[in-house]
Amino acid sequence: MSDLLRLATAGSVDDGKSTLVGRLLYDTKSVLADQIDAVTRASVDRGLSTPDLSLLVDGLRAEREQGITIDVAYRYFATPQRSFVLADTPGHVQYTRNTVSGASTAQLVILLVDARKGVIEQTRRHAAVMALLGVPKLVLAVNKIDLVDDAAGVFEKIVDEFTQLTTKLGWAREDITEIPVSALHGDNIASRSTNTPYYDGPSLIEHLESVPVDADVHGRHQVGLRFPVQYVIRPRTSEYPDYRGYAGQIAAGVVRPGDEVVVLPSGTRTTVERIDTADGELESAQPGRSVTLILADDVDVSRGDVIAAAADAPEPIDTFDATVCWLGDKPLRAGARLLLKHGTRTTQAVVGALLERFDEQHLAADTEAESLALNDIGRISVRVADPITADDYRVNRHTGSFLLIDPAGGNTLAAGLVGDVLTAVEVGTES
Repeated sequence: MSDLLRLATAGSVDDGKSTLVGRLLYDTKSVLADQIDAVTRASVDRGLSTPDLSLLVDGLRAEREQGITIDVAYRYFATPQRSFVLADTPGHVQYTRNTVSGASTAQLVILLVDARKGVIEQTRRHAAVMALLGVPKLVLAVNKIDLVDDAAGVFEKIVDEFTQLTTKLGWAREDITEIPVSALHGDNIASRSTNTPYYDGPSLIEHLESVPVDADVHGRHQVGLRFPVQYVIRPRTSEYPDYRGYAGQIAAGVVRPGDEVVVLPSGTRTTVERIDTADGELESAQPGRSVTLILADDVDVSRGDVIAAAADAPEPIDTFDATVCWLGDKPLRAGARLLLKHGTRTTQAVVGALLERFDEQHLAADTEAESLALNDIGRISVRVADPITADDYRVNRHTGSFLLIDPAGGNTLAAGLVGDVLTAVEVGTES
């Protein structure tokens, strides 16, 4: 079991995400006494009889005024069993792009549903996004369960509908956990509540403490070394006159001195002579470690190149199909000229064709679509000016993802996944 769990929240507006996150922080004693006092005073000023725990997390002034979460905020809390990093993401459809960002590194996502509303459009959209991102574990938190009549029947109905959805999206039944909660009153958050006698599972925190997760959520140990070069170090000082090192962060695999590697896209082969860090040399380095590699031969390596294990180095590609979540206000059409950022390489790109638009509400593919609008998910073909060294996203999330960027303003327009991740989803065809 991992000592650290990365999780995210998702759901629609007003489903109680901020209150839930505030409750998690409060019940795990992760907030200071003066913060609680400030929230209590602010709640009294608003005429509330109990502290509004959402005020612990809606930190932006615009968020407090509108009563919605706008940006992704990272919260840190811990219990004796495990530490947690939580990405608190927005629920409004306008900010789906922020949800994509927050969930992209999550090992588990808590998807909230208002018991009074059930599974709605934004629920289906968020579930589809989580499936495409490859989030391995999902918790359905049916919130505000205290506000409905026949809570047991409502909970069962929502679970049945959600199970049908997630099954078609490719999740295994054992990877989904459903919990009826009241974030406002704390039912089934830190401990089991007597108000839900029909539910015999764990509380939310108990589940988060015990759920088995794969620390290698990105699949970064499933392939050999992938090392995007961020910077070439050439001090040219009297102490280091001939030093040439290649700095970056290991995206996948393990590297050791003596390993045979290939520099991509050039294809030049060499071996790793040593691994340098600010604290000295290493005998090996794991994914996520920032290091400087010293190669045995004087080869041509630049920022944007990838040093990969020779045994399973991917072929550099300049044309490929990809699944994208479109985040731009203006629709994406075939022929669009954009910038593509993959790892440390940024290159010009052209969208060759729009192959299909994914209708996440009906789990159908529209092969006649001519554009992708804001928050649409679709499959496109891409051609890049400079080859990229990418793995299929289903093999390795880190080296299989990219961004499409507006060349004029620099805004991120799409989150992209190399390959056809939609194959895991039961997709019909729109008539």
